[in-house]
Formats: sequence, C-alpha cells, structure tokens
Amino acid sequence: MTDHAAQFNPASCDSAIARALEWLARNQQTDGSWNGMLESNCCMEAQWVLAMHILGRTDDKNYQGILRAILQKQRPDGSWEVYHEAPEGDINTTVECYAALRSAGHASDSPPLQRARQWILTHGGLAKIRLFTRFWLALVGQWPWDTLPIIPPEIYLVPKFLPFNIYKFASWARATFMSMSVVSARQPVFHLPRDRSIDELFPEGRERFDFTFPLKPLTGFWPAFFNIGEKFLALWQRLPWKPLRETSIRLVLEWIIKHQDADGAWGGIQPPWIYALIALHTEGYHRDHPTLLAGVNAWHAHWTYERNGATHIQASESPVWDTMLATQAALDAGATYENFPPLRRALDYILDKQILGKGDWAQLVPNVECGGWAFERANTWYPDLDDTAVALTVLAQLRPLAPAQYHDRITQAFTRAEIWLRAMQSRNGGWGAFDKDNDTAALTQIPFCDFGEVLDPPSADLTGHKLEALGHLGHTLASGDPTVHRAVSYLIEQQEPDGPWFGRWGVNYIYGTALVLPGLRAVGYDMASPHIQKAGAWLLAHQNPDGGWGESCGSYMDDKLRGTGPSTPSQTAWAMLALLALDTHAHDEALLRGAAWLLSRQTPDGTWEQSEYTGTGFPGYGVGERIRLNRDTSSLAQGRELARGFMINYNMYRHYFPLQALGRLRKHLAENAN
Repeated sequence: MTDHAAQFNPASCDSAIARALEWLARNQQTDGSWNGMLESNCCMEAQWVLAMHILGRTDDKNYQGILRAILQKQRPDGSWEVYHEAPEGDINTTVECYAALRSAGHASDSPPLQRARQWILTHGGLAKIRLFTRFWLALVGQWPWDTLPIIPPEIYLVPKFLPFNIYKFASWARATFMSMSVVSARQPVFHLPRDRSIDELFPEGRERFDFTFPLKPLTGFWPAFFNIGEKFLALWQRLPWKPLRETSIRLVLEWIIKHQDADGAWGGIQPPWIYALIALHTEGYHRDHPTLLAGVNAWHAHWTYERNGATHIQASESPVWDTMLATQAALDAGATYENFPPLRRALDYILDKQILGKGDWAQLVPNVECGGWAFERANTWYPDLDDTAVALTVLAQLRPLAPAQYHDRITQAFTRAEIWLRAMQSRNGGWGAFDKDNDTAALTQIPFCDFGEVLDPPSADLTGHKLEALGHLGHTLASGDPTVHRAVSYLIEQQEPDGPWFGRWGVNYIYGTALVLPGLRAVGYDMASPHIQKAGAWLLAHQNPDGGWGESCGSYMDDKLRGTGPSTPSQTAWAMLALLALDTHAHDEALLRGAAWLLSRQTPDGTWEQSEYTGTGFPGYGVGERIRLNRDTSSLAQGRELARGFMINYNMYRHYFPLQALGRLRKHLAENAN
C-alpha cells in the first residue's frame, strides 16, 4: 500500500461522513429541500442590466449589487470568462459586460472599461461576437437590426410533422426562440443615451465596420437551403404587408403567457425568461401588468445570491435535483428515518414535486401521462428525464424505510414515473434530457442557431442514470426487459475506444463514466468484461498524484485534456463511484487514495470547497452530442475558452457527491472485511 493509501483512516472516514450529514441537516430548507447556488458566467448579470434599461427599471433594488458582481468577475486581463480559470476570456461575455457597464453610466475611460476595450480590440473586436450578443446590442441601438438573421414568429405555424416545427428544437431553444421571434419581428430599439454608447468599440468608425452576419458555409443542401431562406426572410421583413404576421405574433404571445411558471419565470432558465419580458414590453404590456410584474419580481425571490457584497444571478436553480442527490448521498451514508430526520422532510418534498400534467414533450409523445420531475421548483412545462431517473432510484430505496402510510403514495409515484420514462426512450435506445428523438440535425444549420446547442439527443450519461433507476425497480438484463436491452446496447456503442464515456451534462469523461458504470451494474451487466475493465483502467490512469481526480472544461475542445485537471471534490467522488461500480477489490488502493484526498480537504464544518466548474449546460458543439475533435472544428467558432459553451458550478456537487462516494466506499470495505 502506498503512502497515499496509508493516509486513509476508517475512523476518520466515519467522522467525515457524520460531519457531512450534520452539514446536510443544518442546511436543509424549511420546505424539506436542499438548494445550492448555480454559478455560470457573467452574461447573466450583463443581460439583466441591459434588460433593466430596456424595461425602464434601473431603480431595481438589485441593480447596484449586480453591477458590483460584473466588476468583481472581470479577469486581470480585462475580459470575462465562461468558466473558472478558463485559458482565455470570452469575447461574447466581455462585450455584453462592457455594454452593460456603459448602459449603467460607467465611463469609457474608467480602468475596468479601458482594460476590457483593449482586450476586445486585440481579440478580433465586434466582428467575432455571436448572434445573441448582436441581438442585445441591436436592442439598445448599438447594432443595425437589418444585418441580423430573422427568427420569424410564423415558425409557430409550421405543422408538427415538418422538421422545422418548434417542438423539434430542444426545450430550452424552443422557449427562447418563441420570445425572440416577437422581438426579431418588431425590431425595437431602446437607445442608450448618447454619452453611454459603445462607439469606442468601432475604432475606425461605424461607417467602415462590416456588420454582416456570417452565414453558414455553402457546403451541403441544408446550409444552402437556409441561406436562401434567410435572404427571403430579409425581403419578407421589409414588405409593408406580411400575411399572417400579426396572427403569428398573437399566437406566440398567447404561448408565452401560457408557459409562464408559477414563480413568474419561464422554462426555469434565464434566456426564455428575460426575452419573454422584453417581448411583452415590446408589445405594449404595462409595467404593472400581472404577467410582466410577476416576471420581474421573480428575480427577487430565489434567483439571486449574495457574495462579497455583490449580487449574482443564477442562470437556473436546482432545488429538486439537489434534494434528490442529497437524499441519495444520505442513504449511501447509512441515513435512516430514525437517525436522520431530514429524510422524512426530503421525501415529502420529492413526492410533492412530481409533475402530473402534460408539458411540451406531449406534443410529440401524446399518448402517455406525465410522472416526471423538473430540475427547478416551479417549472411544470419541462420535466426532465434525468431528475425523474434519480427520483425513481431514491424512491425505490426510501420505500422500505418509510413509515407505512407512505408506501402506497411512493408506489403510485414511481409506477407513473416509470411508465413516462419508458415512453420517452429514443429510437436508438438512449434518453435525452427533455424530449424523445430530439435529433433533427438540419435545425443546427439555421443561421440564427449559432449558439450552444439547439438539439437534445440522447447521451450516455443520461442513459446510465435511467438504467440505474430501472435496476433499482428490479428490471435487469436477466429479466429480458427490452427497454433495458436497448439502453445497454446504446451504451456499449457509445463507449470511447480507450474506455470512458463522454459526459454531455457534466465535465466530462469522468462524469460520463461515473454515470454509465453504476447503471450497467444495476441491471446486471457483467462488470468483469474486458471493455468495462478498460473503463476502470482509464480512470486509474488519470488519477492525479495527490490521489484525487479532475478534468478541465477545456476537454470539450482539446482531447489532450480528457480526464486531466486539478483534483476537485466532485470529480474525485465521481471517479470513486465509477470504480466502486466495477464490484471488485482490485482497485481498493486507488479508492483509498481518493478517499484520503477527500478526507484531507473536508472543511471543519463538514463540507468541501470547489471553485472549478464541473457541470455542463452545453459544450458548444451545436448538435447537442459528442463530436470527434480530430476533424476541422473551425466552424464551431470556439476553442478551450468555450465561447459557444455554457458551463456550470453546482455549489452542492462539492458536498453530496463526496458524501455519496465515502458512504459507498465504507460499505465496500465492510464487505471485504466480512
């Protein structure tokens, strides 16, 4: 045994688990949930500031605090980044922050803006910014609308059987495009005061700047088709009479209002929410209209957080997700109703959050009732399949522990959830996040789809969670379950040649492997098979000298960074969970080294600290799934800075995943001792 492994002390592990459970008990919310803040990038704050200018609400109580957050997040080189310690700043975030500060009255010759301007101009200037950033500049009179691709509200009228129907887009893109289409059609301008313009970002003058939006290269049928279509839409936009335009806008507005969440937000995420407010304002909704007012006030409820005297905005919130994973960690650590009272409150919360009404997903899968859970507290239109899988896994374990009066309710909940989960399996055997077979690749070629992802195809990590859930319900390969067999076949096909699995929703190969291996084990797959052991060998080869594991967000654009990065609590825990799923004691030394690293990093109050971003909103590929980086990636318009990506620091990942790993390790070692 190495010195690192020798540092592991079983008594210290017991103490660490006890302290982590105490931390969970102290930090449970009054409604039974756990909810860590969700950090992303400064586009959230910048767009909010610009929106307050547009809505005429610069007197909002959060305004000055959010400006402080923007200034605090600026890098020494003057830029703003997509994720913690990215190798470079991001041109889009930096321009949006610059415009936001100027709109708030910060002088162009102030030191923060001087540094930002110098960085922008030396990194390609405004010619490099994406459509979304140009869209914001057009709204405040800093960019000509007629140079931008059009998002026509008439898209709402496209029949469901055609590939361009709105329900063929990913849920987050659909919800955003609906509101953007109204703004794109009206092309409103809410001018910044003349002394707050961004003229200085046009050093040769606006008249000499090329505002042309770069269309997709003319290679293949769909790019050519959409480029021609864009020219037609530009002509259509200039016509004085546009049949169906007003009808389309009216129907889209009805759709927007109908889709508002109970807490006043839209879709549980920032983009559709903030564009919905602008669309309603553009259409003349009074500032005190109940829909508009609820949307503005929602920011004040639970979507902001304070840090270092500044107010930060969450891109989304994760109380349901955090509650279920915290509950799973407590169960892995040996919690029961008798020794850990928070379990009962968490169970009530989870059961209360099940969604029984149909959402957008039912437009294309109409003949099944919903039984899923959403990520956020009030989002009922978009239950997600990953939350639902974790809920099933947790409820299956809670049922035998719960008081008898809960048994029927739990059984009804996971019976309904299982039916919905099975119905949402895609044709290739995998699962996406929100929709079934959401993989119409042609949509990625539309000119206005130049950001992140607009599709939600199946992924290995999500599919691993579904198998784990089905396994806990007793459905295995041995039982001949066709859903399980199709999912297992999909996962085997998705394995990388050197062993791991791609992480679509977490960074990256460590995450994907950590979700796939427990799923395969849960349904009775042979964990001793060579290709499964290859995954374990890959993890062992990427353990850091300090005993932990880490992987940079940059691995989404640089294969040399796969499985490589500073050790983090969440990624160390994921690697340990994956190795534990191999169901062998051959890797105990590596597991003990990982545990020793976790124990040495636990804080006195029982948790862990982590600045690194290990959650993935989207890696910026556009297609929503794994791509091969050995081909030309210049069309992605991003490097390791992930200019088209969206990365997340889930602030509770640092806590419940280490607790889960230590709890499972303790059981594993106890089995060996026996």
